[in-house]
Amino acid sequence: MKKRATLTFPKRAVHMPVTYRLAKDFNVAANIIRAQVAPNQIGTLVVELSGDIDQLDAAIDWLRSQDIGISTASREIVIDEETCVHCGLCTGVCPTEALNLDPQTFRLNFTRSRCVVCEQCIPTCPVQAISINL
Repeated sequence: MKKRATLTFPKRAVHMPVTYRLAKDFNVAANIIRAQVAPNQIGTLVVELSGDIDQLDAAIDWLRSQDIGISTASREIVIDEETCVHCGLCTGVCPTEALNLDPQTFRLNFTRSRCVVCEQCIPTCPVQAISINL
């Protein structure tokens, strides 16, 4: 089973080898989609966790016991079709190629099933046509 999650680390927990512990102690793989971690600052990781459902639940419980915030709420990228100018800038930063330009029409295509909600496209859009639906 797979779950997307956003992990928020308090300043004192940024140094913890979390992905190592998830793999070693719970047999849960953590694919890091986006990371924003620096010493003495609150850290954020967007990860896709995969493993057995019981192991995932145990890993999530452990993360919470370490005061690491975890949000598994399903967020989605939303594209305002009326605002989008189909410039393609967002396609260059999309790690999963969920955003691409149609070679015939040069219009933006969004394949929602490929999107991992890394949010890299949001600041890239010059007309702010991309947002996140909480």
